[in-house]
Amino acid sequence: MKTILLLLHDDGGQEARLQAALDLTRTLEGHLVCLDVTIMPTMVVSDALGDAGFGMLLQEERQRESANREKLEARLVHEDVSWDWRDATGEVAPCLRDETALADLIVVNRQLEACPVPDMRALAGDLVVKTHIPVLAVPEDLSRLDLDRALIAWDGSTASAAALRAAVALLRHAERVTIIAIGDESDRLPAEAAAAYLSRYGIHAEVEHVALDGAKVGDVLFERVSSGHFGYVVMGGFGHHRVAEALFGGVTRMMLTKSPVPIFLAH
Repeated sequence: MKTILLLLHDDGGQEARLQAALDLTRTLEGHLVCLDVTIMPTMVVSDALGDAGFGMLLQEERQRESANREKLEARLVHEDVSWDWRDATGEVAPCLRDETALADLIVVNRQLEACPVPDMRALAGDLVVKTHIPVLAVPEDLSRLDLDRALIAWDGSTASAAALRAAVALLRHAERVTIIAIGDESDRLPAEAAAAYLSRYGIHAEVEHVALDGAKVGDVLFERVSSGHFGYVVMGGFGHHRVAEALFGGVTRMMLTKSPVPIFLAH
């Protein structure tokens, strides 16, 4: 894992994305691809304001992103990482997908509390399903990426196995790796098999088995993630095939809504 694709756009989550991507690039001794997206106004806005209004809003967005590029390029030259800059105009998800051919990991946010555009929760789902490249979705208040303490949410599914395999390059840098298996495991690949797989890469993980006792899987996982004991969580993006445009529910949706730590997702 060497090439990190970072979404840049002047919004409330940009600083957190940038910090996470810089920490990743330094740790992995990799290369940072900065994609600054000028977001086109929505068709609803276009219909309401007409062509002149649409053009004015687009011009304002271009000016903001031009200033954003100037500010961030001046900063990046002092960050001691390998990087390049690319510009795109359009919807965020297609713009990012167009740049993923040689990317190893994509950095976006989980849901932004005060900024509905871009819709980061939907964006993460789109990217995980359509690119099959891992996504790191970070909270908007992240100031430093803690790679020392990793939690792996294991359910024995193909998606969780894919996430585990994809995360090996990061897990090698962790001082502590914990695999948590929640609920009945009788009909799925056991967490011990996941631990054995990691041990072949020199990663020695602890395994925790947690009974549900009437609770929901998502609530148990969220409580564990919120304990303050972990820097990020690795989990499968979806347990079943879905179309990216559908509203996805369950544990993935909940974690992308309110996880206090970054989420490493793969499908």
